[in-house]
Amino acid sequence: MNRSGFLGYVPGVCSDEVLLTAVARGDQAALRTLYERHAAAMLRLIRRLTSDQGVAEEILQETWLAVWRSADGFRGESSVRGWLMGVARRQAHNQLRKSRPQPVDLAEARDVPDPAPSVEDQIVRQAERTEVLAAVRALPGHLREVLALVLVDELAYSEVATLLAIPVGTVKSRMSHARRRLGSMLTATRLEGTGRR
Repeated sequence: MNRSGFLGYVPGVCSDEVLLTAVARGDQAALRTLYERHAAAMLRLIRRLTSDQGVAEEILQETWLAVWRSADGFRGESSVRGWLMGVARRQAHNQLRKSRPQPVDLAEARDVPDPAPSVEDQIVRQAERTEVLAAVRALPGHLREVLALVLVDELAYSEVATLLAIPVGTVKSRMSHARRRLGSMLTATRLEGTGRR
C-alpha cells in the first residue's frame, strides 16, 4: 500500500516530523527516508546490547516494523530520532529477554583507522585509544550507557532521559560522573606510565 507523495512533499528534504506523519498515513517512501537517516544509529544502539550481528539486524528489522505500525503513536514529546531510538531499545530488550545473547561492551567498538599515519603516530594513537577504551570499559554500566547515547548516538539529554525513563537531572549527573571518572582514570594511567620510564 504505497501512497508515496500524497502529502506533496519531497522525502529527502523534509523534516523527520513530516516524514513520520507520512509514515503514520501509510507512506513507504517516507519510511525508507527515515530508515536511511537513522538506521545506522539505531543499529549501533542495538549492537551495544548484543554481540551477535545477525540478532542485531533482526532486531533492527523488527524495530522498523514496529515504527511502521506505531508511527501514529508519536506525540512529539521528544525528537523523532529520540523516539526511534526508544523503539529500537524496547525492541532489543524484548527480543534479548527471550534469547539472552551476550551484550557487547562499548569498548569493543572498532573505528576505521586514519589513512597513512606514520608508525610512531599509530603507536601513540593505539596507546591512547587503548587507555580510553579501558577507562570506558571500567565505568559502571549505567554511566557507559548514558555516555554512549550522548556521545556516540548524539542524543540530547532530554531524549536520553525519555529513552531511559529517568529525569534529565539524572542524565546530567551520570554524564558528569562519567566524565570525572574517565578523567581521573586517564590521569592515573598516564602518571603510572611516566613513573615507569
